[in-house]
Amino acid sequence: MILIIDYGMGNLRSVQKAFELAAPDVRISADPREVPKADRLVLPGVGAFGDAVKNINRLGLKDPALEHIARGRPFLGICLGMQLLFTEGLEKGRHAGFNVIPGQVLRFPESVKVPQIGWNQVTVQGACALFKGIPDNAHFYFVHSYYVAPADPGFVAGLTDYGISYASAVAREAVFGVQFHPEKSQRAGLDMIRNFCKI
Repeated sequence: MILIIDYGMGNLRSVQKAFELAAPDVRISADPREVPKADRLVLPGVGAFGDAVKNINRLGLKDPALEHIARGRPFLGICLGMQLLFTEGLEKGRHAGFNVIPGQVLRFPESVKVPQIGWNQVTVQGACALFKGIPDNAHFYFVHSYYVAPADPGFVAGLTDYGISYASAVAREAVFGVQFHPEKSQRAGLDMIRNFCKI
């Protein structure tokens, strides 16, 4: 079963519909008791880092999600969900994240227009199961004002240029994160979702 975590921030229905094209059992839940039943977890999200942390903690979802990761089960963070995997976010103060991937979430420099909205390319770094069968430099759909800066470049699975070159995909064992929205990225996005469902 694939569980999409509902913490009150994100376009859950479009994520659910995309995953239903790839898997027979996809559910949405805000109940922490459902998390241990999942074979795969998906953490989507749109909005502010600090608000997301508050909602996740209030609902009691953080510890079950970390236990899922500790058991080596596949986990995918999308957009804000990817950012929450990091040590801290610097949006309107400092906010502690999951610290699954060491690093920070930073605002784009003043030299670029924010938010970044639209299609951009992802250059694959190394071998990542999410990108199996997807051409290098494929286009994906982005909407965000902050980007992740992993402390260890070994966690970077994809790079995107937007004024700066930043990590648009990360991977650590069975944990994956993408800054873009695969559910809105047409064929390449659906292929990525199928790849995650096979991991």
